[in-house]
Amino acid sequence: MAIGPDRKYMTRGQADVAQIDVGLRQYMLGVYNYMGGGLALTGIIAYLTASSETMMQAIFGTGLAWLVILAPLGIVFFLNFRIHKMSFATAQMSFWAYAALNGLAFSFIFMLYTETSIARVFFITGATFAAMSLYGYTTKRDLTGWGSFLFMGLIGIIIAMVVNMFLASSALQFAISVIGVLVFTGLTAYDTQKIKENYYEGDDGQIMGKKTIMGALSLYLDFINLFLMMLRLFGNRE
Repeated sequence: MAIGPDRKYMTRGQADVAQIDVGLRQYMLGVYNYMGGGLALTGIIAYLTASSETMMQAIFGTGLAWLVILAPLGIVFFLNFRIHKMSFATAQMSFWAYAALNGLAFSFIFMLYTETSIARVFFITGATFAAMSLYGYTTKRDLTGWGSFLFMGLIGIIIAMVVNMFLASSALQFAISVIGVLVFTGLTAYDTQKIKENYYEGDDGQIMGKKTIMGALSLYLDFINLFLMMLRLFGNRE
């Protein structure tokens, strides 16, 4: 659980606090670098895959589509449950594999939306994400209380999406997208503060490296889901 961002070291001397702040900036920069690299890899692979009719037919014209869709989910569970036992190198490879597989899975958006609207929504998402992540990093407010509320919202979105697979209601789809934007916007701030708090817990280089990977994965998921929700709201269909 995340706690207020400055409580664990507020009693230390100024020199110690300054040293922590330098280390924290380096740690958060590492998180954002991994996240940005993962998004870039996903986007490049998605675009290249969508540009190849052979690749699109091989993936979405066969049962391979299920593997491409479900494999990333398996990697997320693998990282969450095995991160403490795996090496840093394995954690890195798993993260890049996850980002690459998502690129294959998300290539379908180029079939549904115009490239101009995809680019526009991506920049809108980026601005929203940056603002909320900055808020989560700088605020003195304890965002722990957001966790249970946002988790319930996330569960509600998943249930509603499953129900709408059978109802195919455009009104429900719109509501899901609006609520989804709110939930993942909140999660961006919440997860950023939680990642920041993880740094204060210390640990050696290997463990800190794996914390960086898991922090990047959390923010990557927030960004991707926020982007998809916004694309449903503001994207122009082909």
